[in-house]
Amino acid sequence: MTRLRLASVNVNGVRAAFRKGMGDWLATRDVDVLALQEVRASSDDLAALLGDDWDIVHDPATAKGRAGVAIASRHSAQIHRVALGPDDFDSAGRWLEADYEIGGTTVTVVSTYVHSGEVDTPKQDEKWKFLDAMTERLPALREHNPLAVVVGDLNVGHDERDIKNWKGNVKRAGFLPRERAYFSRFFGADGEPVEGADGSTGPGLGWVDVGRAQAGDVDGPFTWWSWRGQAFDNDTGWRIDYQMATPDLAAKVTEYTVDRAAAYDQRWSDHAPVVVDYEL
Repeated sequence: MTRLRLASVNVNGVRAAFRKGMGDWLATRDVDVLALQEVRASSDDLAALLGDDWDIVHDPATAKGRAGVAIASRHSAQIHRVALGPDDFDSAGRWLEADYEIGGTTVTVVSTYVHSGEVDTPKQDEKWKFLDAMTERLPALREHNPLAVVVGDLNVGHDERDIKNWKGNVKRAGFLPRERAYFSRFFGADGEPVEGADGSTGPGLGWVDVGRAQAGDVDGPFTWWSWRGQAFDNDTGWRIDYQMATPDLAAKVTEYTVDRAAAYDQRWSDHAPVVVDYEL
């Protein structure tokens, strides 16, 4: 058996994260594959920060200094893909797939950064397009490789357990019933009708929310907290960072951890890393 330790985190700018202590965290975690979102830096910056021991694939955003996703691995990527959705849809910096051979097994890892959105604005329109594109891509991804996992900042809390103050956010981007309905289909039984929070019905895609499967029926564990006020100290957070795996890969999970900082002043991002061990 071979252990794959996969960590995913929205770094909120990788250069700033390293200045604040990300390197110290990474040095102690024995990570095999590291998926990053909101890189907001160049490929040369990433290589300089991570060092020579990592194979890095990176998809920067069209607009410099925005978004950006990357995957760094102790294993060389066999192939990677970046296109998502129609040809006229700009997904640059938000969707990156890579295939890795680990201990004789091929695993497909996707690092993704879904738009945050804003109700009744073009930003939300882009989010709908991205979620539509994900819905179309996920079945094909599972067909491509039954051992696949989509990780990253998906910017949606699926249900009431995923947001501490859910009642105050039902009309805000990130917890809209229509957004949550997509996730109900992502995690619904494969091919079975699934009713979303908005009353819509669609077929389940059969992916597994690893965090919820491991944590059970509890609040959180949250992965994002505002920098403002006492949100972090009071654990008033959102669970918007996911590892969503195919059933075959989810069955190989042995440990799930959210690496929440010990104190506010020890945070190097407003997100916490989500770290999962898979036994291949």
